[in-house]
Amino acid sequence: MRAALVVILALAATVTVAAELDRTPVDATTVDGQKVRLFPNGRWEYVDAVKAAEAQKVAAEFPENKTRPIEAQGMLIGGVGRLVMPGDKDYNRGSMNPKMR
Repeated sequence: MRAALVVILALAATVTVAAELDRTPVDATTVDGQKVRLFPNGRWEYVDAVKAAEAQKVAAEFPENKTRPIEAQGMLIGGVGRLVMPGDKDYNRGSMNPKMR
């Protein structure tokens, strides 16, 4: 019983500390003088809008960035299956099984 209480208190303290972390981006300068913005999740971007747009175009060409859009439905791991986009007649239609309706 005492161990369970200690675990619960430790988890509550962890949640409280995590909620108070500063999650705002940090402006920084690279070695070659480029102004960048560092995000807490590890991402970064140029502060200059023109350079940021150019970098986004380059990043869009990498295969690991060509994934399923977040609002799409379907497609299994490895690209197997059909990708259903919003606006498609089958988008969010649910099961076709009469027992499940």
